[in-house]
Amino acid sequence: MAAPRFAEQLNVQIGNELSAHNQYLACAIHYDALTMPQMAAFFYAQALEERAHAMMMVQYLLDTDAEVAIPSVEAPVNQFADVVAPVELALEQEKRVTEQVNGLLRIAREEFDFASEQFMQWFIKEQVEEVATMSDLLAVVKRNVDDVEDIEEYVAREQKGEGADPTAPREAGA
Repeated sequence: MAAPRFAEQLNVQIGNELSAHNQYLACAIHYDALTMPQMAAFFYAQALEERAHAMMMVQYLLDTDAEVAIPSVEAPVNQFADVVAPVELALEQEKRVTEQVNGLLRIAREEFDFASEQFMQWFIKEQVEEVATMSDLLAVVKRNVDDVEDIEEYVAREQKGEGADPTAPREAGA
């Protein structure tokens, strides 16, 4: 069984992941409205990935006989000044999630909850990738703010789906 303190905070993190899902949907819709299909597709995929993270956490709680309590989430930012703003917001969000994931790992260690610590290892690796991806994308978007076609070309070229990660935790409902 997961340590109660860890399980409680993991439920909070489920809400954080679902909030990230909604925020990425809002980013995708912004780019869709600007007729930037590559950026829109990238953020729609990011939204699904965040939902998947939440469902991995749900499954872990179910597997460890811990209570699952889906928290409410705040509305996402829906209005953006330009093509740069959503990526800036996304990078800040990924940095915040990294801190949250690190906090969960810290709790698992403090509680000597070795199974939960092991569960969090995949998310640590994932956050390194997420921050790097958003950092690179932000650099490209800022450099090409006046040439959305270059942004679209970069995303089409560099942000291809990697396929399923066989080391990823199982998702509830999958």
